[in-house]
Amino acid sequence: MSNDHTLEAADILAYFVRRWSVETTFGLVRAHLGVETQRQWSDKAISRTTPVLLGLFTLVTLMAQGLSQQDLLRSQSSTWYVKAYPTFSDALACVRRYFWQRMYFQTSGLEADVVKLPLNQFQLWENALVWAA
Repeated sequence: MSNDHTLEAADILAYFVRRWSVETTFGLVRAHLGVETQRQWSDKAISRTTPVLLGLFTLVTLMAQGLSQQDLLRSQSSTWYVKAYPTFSDALACVRRYFWQRMYFQTSGLEADVVKLPLNQFQLWENALVWAA
């Protein structure tokens, strides 16, 4: 349906398909990065925050593309639901994991007790946290 009576049905459908990717992007940015949930006090602050979050969406997407080319992009799956392609939440989790694995964690003072986890237990915690954050 359109208020432009000169459009053919195929043109209306093409416009809808183009708009769908934009709607999906805004839905993902709202769900995972908090667009439109900001609690700033001024309109200027809100006007600055939304483009930054959309930029963050772009950075995560580009980094996930790079991780995919290195075969490091993994989907979270379960036995009852297998995804054909990674979702944005999968991409966000893989980008988090990429950064976390390359961080240099500062240690406490010299007298601190060090408790080491077995690698498999650490990886279980890491896997749970990248999708929970």
